[in-house]
Amino acid sequence: MSDKRDYYEVLGVSKTASADEIKKAYRKVAMKFHPDRNPGDAAAEESFKEASEAYEVLSDADKKARYDQFGHQAFAPGGGGFGGGFGGGFHDASDIFEQVFGGGFNINDLFGGGGGRRRSSGPARGSDLRYDLDVDFEEAALGSHRTLTLPVSETCTKCTGSGAEPGTSKTTCPTCGGRGQVSSGGGFIQFSQTCPACGGAGETIAHPCSACNGAGSIKQRKTIKLRIPAGIESGSRQRLPGKGEAGARGGPAGDLFIVFHVRDHELFKRSDLDIYCEVPVPFQIAMLGGEIEVPTIHGGAKLKIPAGTQSGKIFRLRGQGVQDAAHGHGKGDQHVQVKVEVPARLSGKEKKAMQKLVEQLHDNHFEDTARMKKLADKFYERKRKLESE
Repeated sequence: MSDKRDYYEVLGVSKTASADEIKKAYRKVAMKFHPDRNPGDAAAEESFKEASEAYEVLSDADKKARYDQFGHQAFAPGGGGFGGGFGGGFHDASDIFEQVFGGGFNINDLFGGGGGRRRSSGPARGSDLRYDLDVDFEEAALGSHRTLTLPVSETCTKCTGSGAEPGTSKTTCPTCGGRGQVSSGGGFIQFSQTCPACGGAGETIAHPCSACNGAGSIKQRKTIKLRIPAGIESGSRQRLPGKGEAGARGGPAGDLFIVFHVRDHELFKRSDLDIYCEVPVPFQIAMLGGEIEVPTIHGGAKLKIPAGTQSGKIFRLRGQGVQDAAHGHGKGDQHVQVKVEVPARLSGKEKKAMQKLVEQLHDNHFEDTARMKKLADKFYERKRKLESE
């Protein structure tokens, strides 16, 4: 069950909002829920990511047009894998934030900390990652296991994330004094930009780690065993704590979010926890009554067909739907719509036998036909009266 909100609702704008209005709305929401303003608040962090995702779509004319037409389904991937939702790769909400506010800002300035504070040189949590995964109908309905191989940044084991060659250490950047920014201008107007010497880190590395070249992390392919719970549907998300990008300066890794996209099935259709399917019933069973075996996602099930059953009749098999192991919402039902099937390719002898049978039938055996004739006669009677006036 997807809990993804409408992107316009997330930013608090209408569908007719201009690009400037959308950007202004995002700035307001992002400032309110930014993790640096709400340390330790998981709900605020999720709202910040949600707003960034909404802005990424609504700020792009092509993506916005597709979203307006198809909603969230516009970005369901065709083949699964990275970036199916937004055009390639993982997406860091902080990157979107910096694109809007400018890469040279000091986050402390935005939240009232002043320009004289140093950039934090302590551990920093790694970025969260998103992986779009296509799954078969059977996997979603019954649960499954997958092994995923992902390109993820892992903390460098040689320097333990410091970026400096073992036995050496970082030093405070002499250009910016550890602030990560340099200022220019004078008087009442001053401009800040990222320090060109340290790249905004506030520190310099005289002897970079030979294994990671000073990055503190190494990109490598990581194997993750994933359990797909029964009951997921397109748009469902699964959070894997600590499976995201490596943290900076020895900080904890971010989380990995799996977004599921369920393929359609030729026989079964699904609505919430209920399953729907159409089942052919031989005409003699529909006419005389009997029992048929119906396929369900749990195996074959017996279904009694009353005599005189018509095509389109729907029967319910209780408890034969999807078990919601993901959220604990119970188990659904299966709805079976019957389609009366008449025999094809009869031999001459078989046709004669059928002819003898139908000669014994009369109009009163066919209730729908009799009802149609009655309604038609009533219409024609009214028509004659109107034409004679």
